[in-house]
Amino acid sequence: MSHLTESKKPLLTRVRKIKGQAEALERVLEGAPDCTAVLQQIAAIRGAVNGLMTEVLNSHIREHLGANDLSPEQRATEVDEILSILKSYLK
Repeated sequence: MSHLTESKKPLLTRVRKIKGQAEALERVLEGAPDCTAVLQQIAAIRGAVNGLMTEVLNSHIREHLGANDLSPEQRATEVDEILSILKSYLK
């Protein structure tokens, strides 16, 4: 997955942001949790994870499905893999 190697730094930045948001949620829950603060933290984490998924998925589709040298069988396999990942993500 050379496309991930090329974009490693921004992906790691996103992951660290998600980690920080999860830690902030943990701190809120350990204190006297306010429902609004908890919901805001969860929404922020969800948005950050969705952004990460979008970035990686975009890169993956362009790199793998956009390749001109794929046979129809290889392309079908790639599509099936992506659909499987999306199904599990959207559950």
